Amino acid sequence: MLNLVLILISFFIYTPGIQKSSINLKISSDTSTVIKLNSQAFRSRLTDPDITISEAKKALALAEQINYINGIAESYRVIGVGNSYKNSIEAAIDNYLNALSYFKQTNNLEGEAKVYNNIGNLYRGIDYNKSLENFEKSLTIATKLNIKDLIAGLKLNIGTAYQQQQNYSKALTYYQESLSMFENLDNKIGIIQSHQNLGVLYLNLRDFNSAESHLINALKKSKEEKLNNSIAAINLTLSSVHIAQSRYEEAEKTIEEGLKYAELLQDSKLIHNYTLTSYELESKRKNYFQALNYLRKAYRVDSARYVNNVSDKIRLLQAQHVQLEKQKENELTIARQKNTRVFLWASIAIAIMAFFVIFLLVKIVGKSANNNRELSRLNLEISKQKDDLDTINQNLEEIIEDRTRDIKIKNKKLSEYSSHLSHQIRSPVATLKGLMLLDKDNLIERDELLEQIGKCVYDLDDKIINMNENLNNPQKSSLMSDE
Repeated sequence: MLNLVLILISFFIYTPGIQKSSINLKISSDTSTVIKLNSQAFRSRLTDPDITISEAKKALALAEQINYINGIAESYRVIGVGNSYKNSIEAAIDNYLNALSYFKQTNNLEGEAKVYNNIGNLYRGIDYNKSLENFEKSLTIATKLNIKDLIAGLKLNIGTAYQQQQNYSKALTYYQESLSMFENLDNKIGIIQSHQNLGVLYLNLRDFNSAESHLINALKKSKEEKLNNSIAAINLTLSSVHIAQSRYEEAEKTIEEGLKYAELLQDSKLIHNYTLTSYELESKRKNYFQALNYLRKAYRVDSARYVNNVSDKIRLLQAQHVQLEKQKENELTIARQKNTRVFLWASIAIAIMAFFVIFLLVKIVGKSANNNRELSRLNLEISKQKDDLDTINQNLEEIIEDRTRDIKIKNKKLSEYSSHLSHQIRSPVATLKGLMLLDKDNLIERDELLEQIGKCVYDLDDKIINMNENLNNPQKSSLMSDE
């Protein structure tokens, strides 16, 4: 009987060892495939984000099969990058947080630094403080590990955050440092992005020649590398430079080329920005009816609501992620408890032949009780997280309701604005035409003609000023209120 028990114990000890050896062979053969797929997916981000997501999902499936934790983490990170280029903010943040969780399991500091950089990019233009906080976390790790490519990229991103805060001197310093590092590393994509960002900076500084020089340099290199996303973004900035210089025909060509790339990428945010730039161009050209059409199209998208709500969505998803982590921890505790029970029954079987196992059984029972208490505590925490999430959802609904009310007011003003153009403005214009006919037939004196023209011009000017004041006054819900 004793020999039989010893044989069973040996079987349970050596069988997992054989299985582990087989798994190690599988990991060794497939790990390089996971790395290759993730690398290919990341390189596709500027040409086709859909390919990025597709290839990274293949890598994720394979990494999960072989339990390659770092591969799982990097796959989630690359999927997040693809979603960020598609402006799918919710999906991006969720994947980044999953990646961060897996990188922390293996204490992969380089992976953590990359994820913090990615999260910082998501917050850029939404919450500058949060953006800089994540960039600084990443830069601290990257500097410690001396990851030069990542350091150069972080300086570029930090410069952009300062530019959005209109701290142009700091932004210029970081951009120049970044460009110098990328040139030393011969990083073509980094060089393109540095020139692109410098072009935006000089546009804001009204140095149009420097802006155009950097943007044309970046556009040429982007076309050589076939970076569709960069081409669309660079053309958008370059068109603004041309408009500022009153080079309207060149601006129109630049907008046309960039919009094709934006539509090819199906980037709704870029397409919306091109609509706004087209409105600016037609306004400068004094093609006011065409400009109004672009303005109406832009208002339908309501970019302001988009920017204000993204930060709320990120915070909501983070709260959901915390809840999921608690649930995972709860499931792990339950799994440990099941394993403990299996071990307990095995110990009881052996205790029949050895009295000393009784002490071990008592210890295991105590551990099981502690696990039950821990499980109760975790359940309470999850309930609290659920209540917090309900509160966040309620606040988000109120914010959306306020935005919807604002949009209705804007649409009403636009409708009334169109009515004014077709009726109120038409009246003085018709009078002017009548005066011209009278003058042509010599039916009106010169002085009276000039006096009547003056009245029409002043009337037209008053109506336009009144419309503009009412249109731009957020306190007024109608253009007709002062009429």
